[in-house]
Amino acid sequence: MSLHLGDIAPDFSADTTQGPINFHEWINNSWVLLFSHPADFTPVCTTELGKTALLAGDFAKRGVKAIAISVDDLESHNKWVPDIEEVNNVKVNFPIIADPEKKVALLYDMIHPNASEKATVRSVFIIGPDKKIKLTLTYPASTGRNFTEILRVIDSLQLTANYQVATPADWKNGEDVIITPAVSNEDALTKFPKGFTTIKPYLRKTPQPNL
Repeated sequence: MSLHLGDIAPDFSADTTQGPINFHEWINNSWVLLFSHPADFTPVCTTELGKTALLAGDFAKRGVKAIAISVDDLESHNKWVPDIEEVNNVKVNFPIIADPEKKVALLYDMIHPNASEKATVRSVFIIGPDKKIKLTLTYPASTGRNFTEILRVIDSLQLTANYQVATPADWKNGEDVIITPAVSNEDALTKFPKGFTTIKPYLRKTPQPNL
């Protein structure tokens, strides 16, 4: 099953290290980072789940819940968590989904047979409070994720959901943004009281409106 931006994230029920969940109920009104790892007790994954736990405050202030998944079972997850905590000097503060029958992995197209017929690729899904998929990323098993980029994307998604703006290349929170072409110059004066600079008729920059 191929999932696209704007699709409703498939619902499912599963066991996790924090108890059974129904995914849509668990999302509630939050943003969600759903990410898969190829296997428990693997070196890159141990650093990634540790980093996710270390960034708990950054996710919380953005209203984001993190949740991980692999096709390992719950017993394996629970045995691995102490390693993550020891290596990264952190408490794992988010659930890890057990998916030994690959039901969720297949639902979210996390198993790519040309990469591995058994293990999930490093998928990333950012899901909004409306349960719609806002972003997808896929990394190979050999490459750990850039969590600075994940936070940057979340900042952009949340900003552009509330204002008629887009974020330019390499944008970081606090920098100028682009007014979308759908907004006329007349309306821009009202919507963006900090003013704007016209670089081209289709490219107008304004200070980040939520700061």
